[in-house]
This record gives sequence, C-alpha cells and structure tokens, in this order.
Amino acid sequence: MAKKYNAVNLGQGFPDFSMSSDLVDLVYTAMKNGHNQYAHMNGVPPLRNAIAEKVYSLYGKEVSPDEEITITPGGTYAIYTALTSVLKPGDEVIVLEPAFDSYIPNIEINGAKPILVPLTFPDYKIDWELVKTNINSATRFIIINSPHNPTGSVLSKADMETLAKIVSGTNIFILSDEVYEHIIFDNLQHESVLKYPELFERSFVCFSFGKVYNCTGWKIGYCVAPRRLMKEFRKVHQFNCFSCNTPVQFGIADFLKQRTQYENLGSFFQNKRDLFKTAMGKTRFIPLASHGSYFQLYDYKAISNESEKDFALRLCQEAGVACIPVSAFYRNGTDNKVIRFCFAKQKDTIEEAMQRLFDFDKRS
Repeated sequence: MAKKYNAVNLGQGFPDFSMSSDLVDLVYTAMKNGHNQYAHMNGVPPLRNAIAEKVYSLYGKEVSPDEEITITPGGTYAIYTALTSVLKPGDEVIVLEPAFDSYIPNIEINGAKPILVPLTFPDYKIDWELVKTNINSATRFIIINSPHNPTGSVLSKADMETLAKIVSGTNIFILSDEVYEHIIFDNLQHESVLKYPELFERSFVCFSFGKVYNCTGWKIGYCVAPRRLMKEFRKVHQFNCFSCNTPVQFGIADFLKQRTQYENLGSFFQNKRDLFKTAMGKTRFIPLASHGSYFQLYDYKAISNESEKDFALRLCQEAGVACIPVSAFYRNGTDNKVIRFCFAKQKDTIEEAMQRLFDFDKRS
C-alpha cells in the first residue's frame, strides 16, 4: 500500500539511509581476497572470536567462540532454530504479547503450543505473577525480547532477577531476542541474559548484525548459547542452512574492531526518536514511552475511534504515511487504539512524514 499511495513508509522496521562505506569496503576486500566459498558451518573463526571479545567487553561473560557461538542468516533464523532444537509436540511456550510476528508460527510448526500472556498496557511491562500462573509441567520456553519490538519497552535488572527466580529448579529454557541490544535510550543499560549466569545456562540468546550496522538485507546474525544447548542448535542448523555468507562474515569481523560504531548507536537513534517525538507534539497523537529499538507507539484516540487496522489503512491512503497497527502483534487482535511508527529514517524522511501527519490531523 505504501508504494500504491506513494506513502512515506514508517511501517516496516528498516533504515532508509546508507550503511557504513567502511563495512562495504571490507566485504568487497574479502571478496577480492578470495573469501567466496563455503564458510565453516559455525561461522568463520575471526568473526566468532570477535563476537566472543565483544560479549566479554560488554557483559563480562566469557563464551567459547568454538562451542558457544554460531553465525546465522539473520536473527529470525536464530530464533526459529533455537526453538526447533528443543521443542516437541505438546510442549508449551510462554509468549509475551504484543510479540514479534515470527514467534508463534515458529512454535506451532514444531507442534508446540503458544501460551499468550499480555504485557500491561500502556507501559508494556511484564506481569510476572501472571507469567507464574501460566507455568506448568509442559512449559518448555519463555521468550523475552528487550529492547522490545513493537513497543520499545526494556527489561530492568529487577525483571531479570525475577525471571531467574521463576525458572530456578525447573526445566524451562529461555529464548532471549536481543537484536536491538545497542539501540537503548535515556541512559538505560541493556540487561542481556549474558550478564546473568544462572539465566544463560538455560538460554539461547539471538542477535542481528542487520540492526546494528543498518544492513537488514544482508540477513546476518548469530546465536550465543551454552555448550550443551549449542550442540542441539547446530544439529538443526547443519541441515537447514549449513553455511552463511562468507565475505560478509570476514568484513564484519574486521569492522567489529571499530567499537564506536555500535557504542554510539543508542545516542544516534535517540536523536531520531526525539526529533520524531518533538514534531509529533504538534499533533493530537499521544506518544507511549519508547526506551529502545527504533519504534515509537502512538495513541490516536483523540483523533479517531476506528480500529487500529482501519485507521492505519486510512492513514496510508489519506495522509500518505504507512504505519503498523499494534493489534497485528496480538494473536487475538487486541485493539488499544495504538499504532507503531519506525523512526529509523533520514531527517528529510521524518520531516516529510511529520508534515503529512500534521496536515492529516488538521483535516480530521
């Protein structure tokens, strides 16, 4: 629809600005140097070593590059493979909604059952008591995602400590989706599972270079897990993908040495969030808190009583701005009159969208 109506696309989560030319040059150099054949199944050693160094530097966790890190074709693939390596028919997985749209299909294709637990509205915090009431002998996984897509909420140290207490003494695994690990705002810290040894021992932790280096089309990510779990992960990986893009791996391995590229990512996107929020202050859209990711939710009840889906469709058609109804991230279509915008865009793109939304608001 965005193409049909020539709309500014603030719907899908991808940047519209150029990635680093240094990284492009490093990948090109790897190609010229002959790194164009199959890579090792687990990922090229220089990249796994660089990731292990990064994990220790950021989270104080020593992980084995040989036995606890696997390179994957994107974060979504890592999530699917982690679930598939453990789940059996009849297992249950706690999914906190709204949730990234791959989780539930990944669970169901393995014959398992998603147990849907809503985050509290409007702050989208986890109600841990509600989580506990949904745990039983069939519970095999709890999926967490921070910074969170689609809401921009983040987990705190208290959240992680509570989760550790809940799963202690159980056979429950954790799938931690941390693809936005560096895109966190307001002087908050990313509470990675890698910082909590008692959680890491039962966890698959999934990451995405596409989100870090603004190259979502490259589809390159990785999973970190303890040895016994990674052994199972690789049994699926070997016969599903086997090997990931070789020159890209070599290029990223070198680029990871430029630490400021990911260390400054939070402030870079916070500036975009703030620009977007300031401009939207001239409209009747009401922002909900966003402390991470590159998404911002807005309440539109002061403008319309339409369903989220209908309002999003009309916004694309009449305002020329594409967004996502948050109801799309709920299995039952929970409708709180909230839509999601992606602000990972150039300044000119954001300003054009803001003008269109301002004009639409005045007409409504």
